[in-house]
Amino acid sequence: MGVSLKALAILGMVGIFSPVAALELPLTEELLENAITNRDSLAQITSVSNLSDVQPTDWAFQALESLMARYGCLSGYPDNTYRGNRALTRYEFAAGVNACLDRILTRISDSSLEVSSEDWLILNRLQEDFAVELAALQTQVDRLETQVNQLENQQFSPIVRLNTSVVFAGTDLIGDRADANPDTQINSNFALNYRMRFNLVSSFTGRDRLMVRLQSSNRVPNFSGVSGTEMTRLSFEVGNTNDRINLNLLEYRFPVGDRLNLYLYGNAASHHFYTNVLNPYFASFGGAKGSPSRFSERNPIYRIGFLSPGGAAANYQFSDAVRLDFGYLTDNLNNPTAGAGLFNGSYSALGQLTVRPASNLDFAFTYVRNYAANGNLLHRTGSEFSNTPFGLGVPLTSNSYGLQALWRMTPRFAVSGWFGYTQANRVDGRRGQADAINYAVNLAFPDLFKDGAVGGVGFGMPPKVIRNTLSQRQDPDTGFHLEAFYEYPLNRNIKLIPGVMYLVNPDHNAANGNIFVGTFRTVFNF
Repeated sequence: MGVSLKALAILGMVGIFSPVAALELPLTEELLENAITNRDSLAQITSVSNLSDVQPTDWAFQALESLMARYGCLSGYPDNTYRGNRALTRYEFAAGVNACLDRILTRISDSSLEVSSEDWLILNRLQEDFAVELAALQTQVDRLETQVNQLENQQFSPIVRLNTSVVFAGTDLIGDRADANPDTQINSNFALNYRMRFNLVSSFTGRDRLMVRLQSSNRVPNFSGVSGTEMTRLSFEVGNTNDRINLNLLEYRFPVGDRLNLYLYGNAASHHFYTNVLNPYFASFGGAKGSPSRFSERNPIYRIGFLSPGGAAANYQFSDAVRLDFGYLTDNLNNPTAGAGLFNGSYSALGQLTVRPASNLDFAFTYVRNYAANGNLLHRTGSEFSNTPFGLGVPLTSNSYGLQALWRMTPRFAVSGWFGYTQANRVDGRRGQADAINYAVNLAFPDLFKDGAVGGVGFGMPPKVIRNTLSQRQDPDTGFHLEAFYEYPLNRNIKLIPGVMYLVNPDHNAANGNIFVGTFRTVFNF
């Protein structure tokens, strides 16, 4: 009874008692594909001495040497190891016996081997004893070959990978509105929202990457209208398409040499897309993991300039310890009219130097230059005055500076944080200057209660105007942001992320009542 070459490749053997690549693993399509790919590398061993892990003192050395000398029934792994201490199933043993018998019969037909009557009896007995296993093995291999052919014929694309992320979120908040009447109760109801993203990723050289991201979502859970403050905004409230599928991101990344990577954006872009914000356990692209709040994801200065239609960016790696990021994003890339275009409209430019003095410690020094024709810095995380320091529609320029740090103290505990400072100036012919600051400290607990889980606790002060030549647009008090979340993976495809936020003196006004926000996200990745 025979066994196909693909079966032998799956089992990783071409001779009796040879090592088995598929040991302790089910015969899957992935295993079959890998085995077929590597079968030519399982060259026949011409001598036991070629096996690096078989020594003359081993108890089975003489048996192996005899098999090689008498019948040529021996093979090893491509790295010239035999791995003789690994367990062997009856199916694997049957395939090995059959392969050895085929080799012996071939040599007999060539008249190059004489077999005694005693050996013939042993060979016949082995064939009879393992006939059932060989038949079952052949059936299983045939089924896997059929499935692999189906996968090859029905695959999405040989050069494009598709991955999908779906976020379902339940949210609500209680407290008093942050507006002129501090006694106004927040009137809202528990809401269910979703956001679905399709990422199409391809490469043309093996080192570059083209990403096209499509997005669909229902009503964005933007609580700023309900609460009266931007401080209640959530990490997963990214874009509302009214259940339609829209283009959300178009990015092309390619290397120039070994140290420089360039990025081109033809659609929505923000500085944190290409820059390391040093907040890995809290930050995400659209709330698919980590912090429930927009503020605790990263230093708000990275958001200045909004999601611009396009631009370019680059990373330069001086060494393993020093990296430089720089980028230029514009809000009117595709508009040729006056006051728009690549260089004459609103823009945001960033430069960042990241330094790693130790393997578990990182620092980043960031500078952002911005021109906003409509007077809105658009970080959308702090007070109203910190977003529009001179009022909406008053054009301004700003210079922002940030210091970020990440310290992985142990494999199960990390501290990250930042300080940000922004100076804004009017450019409408009138004098005016405003200064705003923000800061945060975040504690992360990787693998909390389960491998892959993350617990997080955050504290900080969202952007606040500490000085303004327009005194009526200077924040009177100091508000604080506190939050906690727990990211629990049910399996490799599903995560549950409950989270809470508590705002003290929202919008940096002690006259406003405190606000409590609760969220629960279920994230599917496939």
